[in-house]
Parts: sequence; structure tokens; C-alpha cells
Amino acid sequence: MFVLTQQSSVANHFLAELRDVQIQQDRQRFRRNLGRLGELLAYEISKTMAYKQAEIETSLGKSETQLLRQSPVLATILRASLPFHQGFLNYFDAADSAFIGAYRGHHINDDEFEVEMDYITAPDLNGRPLILMDPMLATGRSIEKVYHALLRFGIPSQTHIAAAIASPEGVRFVQQRMPQCRLWLGAIDKSLNAQYYIVPGLGDAGDLAFGPKM
Repeated sequence: MFVLTQQSSVANHFLAELRDVQIQQDRQRFRRNLGRLGELLAYEISKTMAYKQAEIETSLGKSETQLLRQSPVLATILRASLPFHQGFLNYFDAADSAFIGAYRGHHINDDEFEVEMDYITAPDLNGRPLILMDPMLATGRSIEKVYHALLRFGIPSQTHIAAAIASPEGVRFVQQRMPQCRLWLGAIDKSLNAQYYIVPGLGDAGDLAFGPKM
């Protein structure tokens, strides 16, 4: 597991602005900061991927370098993940994308709620690196359901799960239920509240990025 804010960096500024109730009133700035975190996490994930030797011809000679052997597939849970996804796409600009409509449904009881999923589209995933992203990793149940749904499109060579903010409960859930997936997080917060929202968190990322929904 990698946590971006375990080391001091400019990422702390981006996360601080995402959380700040005054700065959150500027939707464009909120989306941009979410994208910036995506860019930083994309860079860190890129260090773990396979590369091949390549020779580049310049105007003055030739340069040896290493290039990605295979671009990842970027899988995004709509709608909150769209700015986050754009940050990853800025770095993995040749990547294919998958999109999933998944959201929290009605509560079954005090301890459980349904995860609704009504849309999914993806390329062939067989043997390809997969990055599955959602800004908020709360309980982990949505990520698990989406991951297993994506396996209908093939078995990835490796799977990375990226989130801007996670709860300890969500981290434990993913590590226990999806040990084959590696977590990449901006920060881990204190806990979940009774409504399964991350505390202190930042609120509803989808509403803050695109406006309230009916």
C-alpha cells in the first residue's frame, strides 16, 4: 500500500484545498485538485510497471531510454471519479478507459446498504494493467463489486486501486477481500461515521465537482 501524504509534499496542499469548505465552493478548483492528485498517483504507479529499452533519434544523435511496455486500462466509477480519471489520463495518455455506473443504494439495515450498478463498459482486460479509481474509498464494497464485474472483460496482469481519501475500514476490507490488488491512496482518514461517510473526509465528491443531484 502506498499513501501519498505519508511524506511531506505539495500533495498536502491539494488535499487541504479539497477538504476546505470555503475553497470547495469553487467547483473548477475542486476538480483541478482532484485531477492533480490523480496525476501524482499515476506517476507513483508508473514506477511499478514494465518497461522496454528504446532508442530515440534526436537532431544531434541517439538517446537510449525506457518506455512503457503496455499502457494501463483506466477504470472509473461515475460520476465523482471523472476529474480524478482525467489526472491519470494526463499521464497515461495512450490508455484505454472503462466506465462504471455504481452508487450507494438504499439501506438494508443499520449495518448494511446495497451497491447499485447499472452501467459498465470496458475494453479487453486480459493480460493488461488495470487501474481502478474512486476518489473516496469508504466501505470498499463498491470497489469490490465493480472489480468483479470488470473481470467479465478479462483477467488483468495487475490491478491497482487508487483513491484520494480512504477510511481504515475500507483499507482493511480491500486488503482482506482483494489481496491481489494494490492500494494507492492520497490519505487515510480516522473512520467512517454511522452513515458510512469518511470522517473528516471532504463531503460528497460528486456533488462538489459537478453540483447536487436529485
